[in-house]
Amino acid sequence: MLAIIIPYYKRIFFEATLLSLSNQTDKRFNIYIGDDASPEDPTFLLEKFKGQFDFTYRRFESNLGGVSLVKQWERCIALSTNEEWIMILGDDDILENNCISSFYAHIQEIEQEEINVVRFATVVIDQNNEKLSVIHVHPKLEKSIDFLMRKFKGGTRSSLSEFIFRKATLLNIRFKDLPLAWYSDVLAILEFSGFNYIYTINEAVVCFRWSELNITSKGDNLKQKNIASFKFYHYLLNEKKFFFDLQQSGILLSRMEKTFLDNKKNIYLWTLFTKLYISNCYLKKYLIFMGKVVQSILKKSKA
Repeated sequence: MLAIIIPYYKRIFFEATLLSLSNQTDKRFNIYIGDDASPEDPTFLLEKFKGQFDFTYRRFESNLGGVSLVKQWERCIALSTNEEWIMILGDDDILENNCISSFYAHIQEIEQEEINVVRFATVVIDQNNEKLSVIHVHPKLEKSIDFLMRKFKGGTRSSLSEFIFRKATLLNIRFKDLPLAWYSDVLAILEFSGFNYIYTINEAVVCFRWSELNITSKGDNLKQKNIASFKFYHYLLNEKKFFFDLQQSGILLSRMEKTFLDNKKNIYLWTLFTKLYISNCYLKKYLIFMGKVVQSILKKSKA
């Protein structure tokens, strides 16, 4: 059975999300809604859908999402019971009508391949449900590292809502708590898959909503996103480097250096950065990078 977890906070698009669930041609799922002490009561909407699908609603008295989105996800996941699979669906995203039926149509092959991470095709929509992108499809079976490198090159996109995770694996490894949960979902895809294969269901589409209200589109949190990005690259290079070849490690290093240059006054990042280079005997690379830092400082002083 599949558990669909909805960490709820915004009501503006929530009815569309619920409607997409009520329209599923296969209702073999349980919904768990964790209200993050939202000022916007959703219960009258839930009453409209009563009897159309099975759901559990829990209002939390303290807001966690403002402090840690990952902790909010975790307490919402804890509402679930004995389901084997978990989907974490945004309160503004939409599933096409055949998503759940397609998942069960592929479940035998998913189990045979010992897959822990499943994804759907996606399309980006706006506040009026108009499409902003083409439908993003993927190889049926793709190594999660190949997906990451393809994402770096702009060859694809991703959001948490389009993925289904094996619950036992999720609970064993858990999400890493990065600021704003920025890259926490991507890291989960890598770790939950064991840096192995993702299974894609391309005939069903999840609609990711791009609006001025979501974290992805906001521009007032760039410093937090920068720190989260740095921590993501640093973690992979420090803890998981044996999964990456030399070229892939070089890409991660280059991206980490860029995020560091954008926030080079942060002493904590300096410490992490220096320890990583020294522990890996990257003395030459470190000196070259330090030259870039000096050039950047001189360029700014002349401006």
